[in-house]
Amino acid sequence: MQFSKKIISVLCLSTMVLVACDSKKDQDKDGSVLQPKQEAAEVLPYLNIQETKADYALPFCEKNNCIEIDIQTIKTQDNWLNQWIANSQSSVIQAQIDLKQNMTLQQAINAFVKKSDTWQEEFPKNKAFELHMQTRMASQRNQYVLLQVSVNSLQADVSIKERQYFFVADRKLKKSLSILDVIDAKHQNQLNTWVQEKYAEWLEKQNSDVKKNAPKKLYWGQADWFFDGEGVGLHYRANEIVEDGTQLDIYLSKEQTQKILKPEVYQRMF
Repeated sequence: MQFSKKIISVLCLSTMVLVACDSKKDQDKDGSVLQPKQEAAEVLPYLNIQETKADYALPFCEKNNCIEIDIQTIKTQDNWLNQWIANSQSSVIQAQIDLKQNMTLQQAINAFVKKSDTWQEEFPKNKAFELHMQTRMASQRNQYVLLQVSVNSLQADVSIKERQYFFVADRKLKKSLSILDVIDAKHQNQLNTWVQEKYAEWLEKQNSDVKKNAPKKLYWGQADWFFDGEGVGLHYRANEIVEDGTQLDIYLSKEQTQKILKPEVYQRMF
């Protein structure tokens, strides 16, 4: 937000004559009043997004029942962002096999293949795993970008359709952002209150076993979060909070978002 200076004229009384006296710093050499300088907003390069197949290799397979992996990604002219996207995809793949390590995309795929091989070795009729991923830039606001990764998979005869993952990054700072990075510290308690209220409403709709095993409070600091034209929100996938629990999405209104976000983040994101 830019603010203009007010040029104040001071009236000086001298020998019974009123003379307008402007400060020298507000005058040019010719006596004209200088206009206040406005700082130009920083504009990051436009992202030339191209949809493409991710860069990875699969082992040669001589079996009739071979693993299926198809990862569609996006590429930009921003090398840091491309690497961030690949790292995000790696974390998604690892989440399918309960891993959380610092792996490249190829290493994560290798771990997924190994898990599939182990499953097939247990019983000859066990089917190889399947993994299909779609990646898109769901939203952009100045330096902030929202990545969405959608997963369809088949693992150990369990089929999952359209499981969603969200990641937010700051292109200017070259940093992946958690919800805690953008929340004003003095308003964290307010956000926590809103989250727990939505969680209580969600819990009321769950079956008795879910209610029995679910945590009393919802931990949200590391949850997937997103932003759209209205505000920010949190996303919990089915079974993420508790086994057999349904999906939970918590949306904050624009007014709520403005109240809890750091002012400098809100100004650039909305």
